[in-house]
Amino acid sequence: MQVKNISKRLEKVASFVPQGDKILDVGSDHAYLPIYLIQQGRIVSAVAGEVVEGPYQSAVANVRDNGLSDKISVRLANGLAAFDVGDQIDDIVIAGMGGRLIADILERGSTKLASVRRLILQPNNREDELRRWLCGHDFQIIKEALVEENGKFYEIIIAEQGKQVLNADQERFGPYLMREQSTIFRDRWRWEADKLEKALAKIPEKNLAERSAMSQKIKQIKEVLHASE
Repeated sequence: MQVKNISKRLEKVASFVPQGDKILDVGSDHAYLPIYLIQQGRIVSAVAGEVVEGPYQSAVANVRDNGLSDKISVRLANGLAAFDVGDQIDDIVIAGMGGRLIADILERGSTKLASVRRLILQPNNREDELRRWLCGHDFQIIKEALVEENGKFYEIIIAEQGKQVLNADQERFGPYLMREQSTIFRDRWRWEADKLEKALAKIPEKNLAERSAMSQKIKQIKEVLHASE
């Protein structure tokens, strides 16, 4: 059965894969993304990496059932160990993981990144830590996107090799997202500020350090949102 539809989140991730490239999809799960990209005529081949046996077997079956075993290689491997130089990978996609875990995966496989043109990353949290890692390892963010699906917000970070320095606001909110201040961006951070204010109200007055840290986070959000008003 063809993967005619994928989630809104993955569809946005797919939109940043350049035409005709070869990709590695880390933590590919059911291999939906590489199957979709091949069926759309977007990429020429892919490596789907999965570290867990169950999802790996599911990916193998999905690729086989779609008649794409000659174009998608499914490998049971941890992170960037799923590919080598001979695969001639252009882009690495890591989606649906925490920002710290994505940074750890990139760190462990950092010796392989010199031959890679683009990183397409979709962290579920700790986006600031991922941006900090990228800038500290000679990657520059060239594009960003924000998607809302099923009541959750997802940031997508596109990075290529180069130098970049970000300030604290840019690390937390994203240099492009913060500058563009889209409606979804403002909705996301208003929601975040409201959540933090409710949490602050539950912190005992005597916990001064904890209250101060929380208050600073709220202040930072409101200042960024106010800057565009």
